[in-house]
Amino acid sequence: MDALLDLLNSRPLIDGEERDALGDPAAGKRWAREHGGDGSAVELALLREARDVLQDVVRGRRPPTALAPLLEGVHRIPEITSDGLRWTVRTPAHARLAVDLVLAWAATEERMPGRLRPCANGECRLFLLDRSRANRARWCSMAVCGNREKARRHYERTQCREVRR
Repeated sequence: MDALLDLLNSRPLIDGEERDALGDPAAGKRWAREHGGDGSAVELALLREARDVLQDVVRGRRPPTALAPLLEGVHRIPEITSDGLRWTVRTPAHARLAVDLVLAWAATEERMPGRLRPCANGECRLFLLDRSRANRARWCSMAVCGNREKARRHYERTQCREVRR
């Protein structure tokens, strides 16, 4: 799940400027290798596509069926071992990391429906996985986005009081 969040959050806005961890070939290769890939150009292109579609799906802009092209030619094969049943995913090598991340999204939605979501700060592009018992987390970071939102609301309340006087 950490790799899934890393992918979803790989194109943040920092000081109003987009930073794409997969956009620069050297940085993208490093990102892919840190997450088990090889960082080839074709793998990075597929990771960027997977990221964009997954972001849209999590935001509700596209249906989950939009992920289908990323899973074409993928086979899940059961294997009986001495420890029990194990599933092996067969896919072209360049697609393995992107496929693993799409499958991680599917597993997250199955085990924790509705808990993977975008930050409630409209100026933030990051996503969060709400692990709280109450399922009420709204911000990617309480220290950054949550604090900003609380400060904004406080300012608006105090300004409204000043106007009414």
